Amino acid sequence: MILIYLIFFFLVLRFTVTLFNFLSNPKLTNSFRQYDDFVSILIPARNEEADIQHLLHSISLQNYQNYEVIILDDNSTDRTFQVCQDFCEHHERFKVLPGAPLPKDWLGKNFACFQLANSAQGKYLIFLDADETIADGLINNSIHRMKLNRLSLLSLFTDQIMLTWGERLVVPLMHFVLLNLLPLRLVRLSKNPSFSAASGQFMMFDGVNYKDNQWHEQVKNQVVEDVEIMKLIKGFGYNGEALLANGYMNCRMYKSFSEAVDGFSKNFLAGFNNNVFGLFLYLLLVVMGPVAIAFFLSPDLGLFALSLIVLSRVMISLSAKQSVWQNVLLHPLQLLCMVFISVIAVKKHFTKTIVWKGRAIRQ
Repeated sequence: MILIYLIFFFLVLRFTVTLFNFLSNPKLTNSFRQYDDFVSILIPARNEEADIQHLLHSISLQNYQNYEVIILDDNSTDRTFQVCQDFCEHHERFKVLPGAPLPKDWLGKNFACFQLANSAQGKYLIFLDADETIADGLINNSIHRMKLNRLSLLSLFTDQIMLTWGERLVVPLMHFVLLNLLPLRLVRLSKNPSFSAASGQFMMFDGVNYKDNQWHEQVKNQVVEDVEIMKLIKGFGYNGEALLANGYMNCRMYKSFSEAVDGFSKNFLAGFNNNVFGLFLYLLLVVMGPVAIAFFLSPDLGLFALSLIVLSRVMISLSAKQSVWQNVLLHPLQLLCMVFISVIAVKKHFTKTIVWKGRAIRQ
């Protein structure tokens, strides 16, 4: 019975966190002040020939003009380098570099970001994933946030595009776990590194601070390098912030159910510090918890628990600019997918079989 009350307490706690995130509205906002600081936009790209042109085109449409774009082809096996080179020939602010061979003690993306930073000249460094597009105002509004809060790092969680039902079963889990567990405002307001979150899809650094600390080199073998960098920044006493992109960025991370499962299982366990017991306990509390409440306590408490879950999904969906009715109706199936992803993630962890874009990831 103690376990049941613990499950109930955890459900109420998660609802409270979700409510805090919904009311505090941690989103990138529009700034009416215009800036002209020189910005380096840095894009690591491996096997991105199908998507990267959309990102490059969206950057070229920005009203913000004082920037450079450096793309690093991370030893792609497709036409990524040629596609980027063709684009750069018609856009003088853009250039593409070939990546060096991957050293044994580095992970691919981390080494690509390290190389990009060493080639950048900007006062601010923005790292973007190649499968995104950005809206006008992103650069200027991000600079305003950096200056306003004297940040060393600003990270944004991009809006997710989902076109298939397979994607809708998996991709919303990212915002669900994030906004259901972490009061996002505390990333900036608390000095405790435990309150850390970040997304590698958008990482904006103060250029001097980055080059003084070489953040990607410090996490060169970390799978969840974005969160680890935020922890380091806060641990060193610098300021960091994580916000929702609020329409200024969007991304279609995966194009099918199998792609989404493969992508999420790559780093899902790493998000729990590779603690299998911690992941199992989380699944027990979140997936089986409401059923246990209704069965062991009372139907009324079961209905109350269901109400908290529905309200949480509504608030998270609105915050993340996702379909409310789809996430509410698909919630049970999404949780089953989370269990499925967790099993695959644990299997990959113990068998050392994590492969991403043709590379084995060493942990």
